[in-house]
Amino acid sequence: MEKNNQILDYTLLDDILESIGDVTQCDLIPILQQIQDKYGYLPREILTETSKRTAIPLSDIYGVATFYEQFHLDRRGRHIVKCCRGTACHVKGGNEIINTIQRMLDVEDGDTTEDFAFTFETVACLGACALAPLVVIDDVYYGKMTPNKISEIIDELRKAYMEKLT
Repeated sequence: MEKNNQILDYTLLDDILESIGDVTQCDLIPILQQIQDKYGYLPREILTETSKRTAIPLSDIYGVATFYEQFHLDRRGRHIVKCCRGTACHVKGGNEIINTIQRMLDVEDGDTTEDFAFTFETVACLGACALAPLVVIDDVYYGKMTPNKISEIIDELRKAYMEKLT
């Protein structure tokens, strides 16, 4: 299955570029941030079109997009699941949480589920060691996590995602 196969709405790009006006090289990071906000990642076709419309070389666009970790060139899931692998989380059972998430979603670190419901990432530290082990899903912090708790949360999110599809 093509990981980025989706129909792209170019009017979103129109709106982004119109809001900036006369685009210069200095506008590249804000443009990429807005593209990622609207599309969920940086689609190749949209980056190519951005280059054509702004006269910013595509190599420069990719140079910035691949330099900064905040940017993603592959389509990501509706829900972003981040699990801390820092010392406090590790000591308090973080590996069990990571293994549970990987098993439930059938993904490895950095992967997105086939249905684009979830993207799973581990991070070095989430900065809330008192809540260890910690998982962040869509910018919501879930502390003192257990395999049972994360299973329930993922099941609820999966159910809600599937209901939206029908």
